[in-house]
Amino acid sequence: MAEVREGWDTRLSRPVAIKLLYPSLTTDADLRARFEREARAAAALTHPHVVAVHDCGEHAGTPYIVMERLSGTTLADEIAAGPMPQARVVDLLDQVLSALIAAHAAGIVHRDIKPGNILIGHTGQAKLADFGIAKTDGVPRTQAGQILGTMAYLSPQRMTGQPAGVADDLYAVGVVGYEALTGRRPFDHDNPAAMVRAILDDVPLPIASVRPDVAPGLIHVIETAMAREVAFRYPDAATMRAALTGAEPPTTRLDRPQTKMLTAPLPPIPLPPVLPPSPRHWRVRLLVGVAALVATLVLVLVLAFARGSTGLTDTPATPTTTPDKPSTSAVVPPPVPAAVPEESEEPGPGKGKGKEKKKEHGPKGNRGNPHAG
Repeated sequence: MAEVREGWDTRLSRPVAIKLLYPSLTTDADLRARFEREARAAAALTHPHVVAVHDCGEHAGTPYIVMERLSGTTLADEIAAGPMPQARVVDLLDQVLSALIAAHAAGIVHRDIKPGNILIGHTGQAKLADFGIAKTDGVPRTQAGQILGTMAYLSPQRMTGQPAGVADDLYAVGVVGYEALTGRRPFDHDNPAAMVRAILDDVPLPIASVRPDVAPGLIHVIETAMAREVAFRYPDAATMRAALTGAEPPTTRLDRPQTKMLTAPLPPIPLPPVLPPSPRHWRVRLLVGVAALVATLVLVLVLAFARGSTGLTDTPATPTTTPDKPSTSAVVPPPVPAAVPEESEEPGPGKGKGKEKKKEHGPKGNRGNPHAG
């Protein structure tokens, strides 16, 4: 979409880099507007790991962007020399993620993260360039290799035409980390159709099989960022950076929710107030108590008559008057003694069962059946 040339700022006497829109694209009004709009968005970013944008405009009908020029190399140059040390990869990815945190917070999605867009100064400081300058189908055919290089860092969602988002930038960071550790891209084909198919369907070669010395925690961070489904990637650059630098597991894994530890005791839970029993409960309890009392009196009466019938006492048991309301208790009195008196008298009206006159008894001295009549 654009080419970069070295320049010199005559006003401030400093070296700059000038990005020019390709001449073949200058007649496209939409591309021109987007070029300027995204240049202004990138210029709004002020961050130590973002290439600064000083100016933008148009010269002789060609839109341009003036940026800071760094003396050094790119991450692509370092990867070309072979697999990189783990510590160096972690340091560079940390700086890139720091830049993405600021960009995403400003609503800017890079859309073209790759080793060639990560500039490295002589001090080892990394800066992310080309914010928002995505490649399009309008790039000349002579740039076919560059298009394939960019395609290798596109997520499956970008391949299927979905709009770019934060998750796509993080996917590209994962691909960059994979390439920096192994010296090869996870999917590398010369044919665009084969590249698309591989990104959508294939599984990359495990990092451990190429670099057994790489720490499992670092491998986990890279593989999580490269997850095929967006839901299994990191939710934002800050979370990925914390997992990378803090050697901590990601907090958004869906296959196993993270267990949270309590840092303070829970406050006491107030107990519900104890309500007084309802009147209905009191009535039930009263009936049960009365029934129990009646059953006890009946049992005492029966035992008294039984004792009298066996000759333990000569005094008959006092008749007991039953209450007007029958008992609700299903108490069954014990069996009546087998001896039957020869003669008994009917109890008076309103009285309980009993005897008013002694009668002669049989040989065993039974005084009468309290339940007779």
